[in-house]
Amino acid sequence: MKQPIQALQAWLRRQPPKIKAFLAFVSAIAALVVIRLVVYDHDNLFIAAEAVHALGISVLIFKLATEKTCAGLSLKSQELTAIFLAARLYCSYVMEYDVHTVLDLTTLTTTVWVIYMMRVNLNSSYMLEKDNVSVLYVVIPCALLSLVVHPTTQHYIVNRIIWAFCVYLESVSVLPQLRVMQNTKIVEPFTAHYVFALGVARFLSCAHWILQVWDTSGRLLTALGYGMWPSLVLLSEIVQTFILADFCYYYVQRNRLLNPGIISEFNVLN
Repeated sequence: MKQPIQALQAWLRRQPPKIKAFLAFVSAIAALVVIRLVVYDHDNLFIAAEAVHALGISVLIFKLATEKTCAGLSLKSQELTAIFLAARLYCSYVMEYDVHTVLDLTTLTTTVWVIYMMRVNLNSSYMLEKDNVSVLYVVIPCALLSLVVHPTTQHYIVNRIIWAFCVYLESVSVLPQLRVMQNTKIVEPFTAHYVFALGVARFLSCAHWILQVWDTSGRLLTALGYGMWPSLVLLSEIVQTFILADFCYYYVQRNRLLNPGIISEFNVLN
């Protein structure tokens, strides 16, 4: 079984980027079709995405608690995560108040704990010089975009703007973490597990939105409002999924070929 798989991996590595992108697109469509056939209630995909995100945070907590180091982690990505989770928790509380509210509260609590550990207990191992993406460069564009493009529902205008802000910020919150990994050129295993969990969570969330639009024959887009907002919701999900897709591919490939330990030289980092 290993020989055909290794031959396929070697063939994929030889393909030009456009062919790889096309194959990734076809694989994503195939995965969506399988999910649509297997998962009856597609709302469960969003719950699964939030659960996988919480699992990724749990991996970080285990790393911080056992190894007593935060080397390789981006504090700024954790802070951006806390910001969009707090915004989403507020919107969930005032607009829905359902199981998503509980999941967001749990994930936000654990994220704040990770931030506290990195800032206070493990600050000496924090790679400040490698974590060089300014939070303002990420937050300000998302805030400005949310003022211009936001839902056109019946909720208060402030709530609609905050809702849009958390959607946009979530789609780019992982960029500082990827930058740290690019700067260090080495990915510590627990950090790799965490980013992979984010990738899986993003794919499930993206699949949730796409399949919901599919099942409603596009009526979901009109339910979200009119103008550019419905399109930007889907675009935000797709953008973050593709940001993490390359990393997830090489994560799976390396974990099949390497022994446990330091994982390095992902193509996404070069």
